[in-house]
Amino acid sequence: MLAGAWLLCWVSATSVGGTEGPATRPNILILLADDMGYSDLGCYGGDIETPHLDALARHGLRFTQFYNTARCWPTRGALLTGYYAQQIRRDTVPGVPKSGGGGTRPAWAALLPEMLKPHGYRTYHSGKWHIDGEPVKNGFDHSYCLHDHDRLFYPKHHTEDGVALPPVARDSGYYATTAIAEHAVKCLRAHAAEHAGQPFFQYVAFTSPHFPLHALEQDIARYRDKYIAGWDQMRELRWQRMRDMGIVQCGLAAPEREVGPPYDFPDALATLGAGEINRPVPWSELTEAQRSFQAAKMAVHAAMVDRMDQEIGRILQQLREMGAFENTLILFLSDNGASAEIMVRGDGHDPHAPPGSAASYLCLGPGWSTCANTPLRRHKTWVHEGGIATPLIAHWPQKITAAGALRHNPGHVIDVVPTVLDAAGIAPVTSWNGASVPAPPGRSLVPAFATDNSVTHEYLWWLHEGNRAVRVGNWKLVADNRQPEWELYDLDKDRAESVNLAGEYPGKVQELQRVWEARWQEFRELATRDLTP
Repeated sequence: MLAGAWLLCWVSATSVGGTEGPATRPNILILLADDMGYSDLGCYGGDIETPHLDALARHGLRFTQFYNTARCWPTRGALLTGYYAQQIRRDTVPGVPKSGGGGTRPAWAALLPEMLKPHGYRTYHSGKWHIDGEPVKNGFDHSYCLHDHDRLFYPKHHTEDGVALPPVARDSGYYATTAIAEHAVKCLRAHAAEHAGQPFFQYVAFTSPHFPLHALEQDIARYRDKYIAGWDQMRELRWQRMRDMGIVQCGLAAPEREVGPPYDFPDALATLGAGEINRPVPWSELTEAQRSFQAAKMAVHAAMVDRMDQEIGRILQQLREMGAFENTLILFLSDNGASAEIMVRGDGHDPHAPPGSAASYLCLGPGWSTCANTPLRRHKTWVHEGGIATPLIAHWPQKITAAGALRHNPGHVIDVVPTVLDAAGIAPVTSWNGASVPAPPGRSLVPAFATDNSVTHEYLWWLHEGNRAVRVGNWKLVADNRQPEWELYDLDKDRAESVNLAGEYPGKVQELQRVWEARWQEFRELATRDLTP
């Protein structure tokens, strides 16, 4: 249930079913999770109930080597422009103004809805934004934008179509995941009633399961006792299921017990109490109080993913009711790996409040983040595999016929724009706002819908907060910002990044380092090209 003007806007929409015929161009639906681990979904070996996404995977495709940028805002910039975040100043380029989390895109860097609208698409956004500018001023016809990322029950800052909505009352019954889905459904119903002859692009960016770990009590209850066995045992079980499914064939990365959150907030640990721990130590070393506290946190995380799946089910049902399901390309993915962060923001944390309630402020932390990213290494912000690997489910009944198949074809969020344009039969943009548009680095994944490993990349590249990596073929060079020495891995044999081959293959290290540095110089030059003195 929503509050104030938001509620009035929602209930005024009328439901129209079965009236939309097939469009010449496909509809596009992008579903984006926030801080979800590689193994959280049931169809990727997880223990969380995700029947709607599992069904999309069962009738569509699962990509096993798809990547994001390791952080929310650079992923969103890359996802909607088709460029690496540094190319468009949506991640930090040292020494370059207007870059980073508050960076301003170059004038030529259009967003995907702007590319689609000239070809007859109606465009809708629901949820998180984290890109410069406003959705309705960057190609979206309608938007519900949740700017407050610290309160899933009563946000203080949210807008509809660029207009501020009232802060939500604490007793309103509002829950962000449901509100985001309700807006998406509202847009679809209005589309069916008023624009049935046009295709649509819908971008639904959930804030779940990003911290704070806030979830509905009825969802938490289903997982309350599920994780008391601990992260070591649950991780082992996930890994076994993933191997049985063919998602991975690598070993299980050893937990790095000295690697904790990427940022140090010692005051938060004091606020959170004796149950919190900021290292992924063996479960057997935890006190009873710590085990109880940690199991409760993972129950809330699972409930958040579960509720997101339930709300996705409502969106999918609306597609079916309006006759759009068969000709809609659906892509589901996450903006980064699960997070090892531990902090207290927003309205603070009441240690006496039930875990997951509005008065609590909990984060997943490195123990459960290690489990959520099974079997991979590290977490959000790092560019080791655990920080950058995401599930990618692709579903399109009219075009994808290999139901339930896996695709091991490597890909990256820079591939989403060329994939959507290719699926829609639209040529890439070559000029924008009077400026020439640089050649995009991504590749369309449409050929991989039919044949695995049919899409090749010369390289895939990463940089975030000094963490850096490049992948060429199955070779990956990676380093973290605290240990600048490069590590080298053969991902074909060692996706878990357990055996560093840098000492054995120094020539390969030098070769890949030259690739990384050449791209870095190229991207830096592009980021500075249109800056005024």
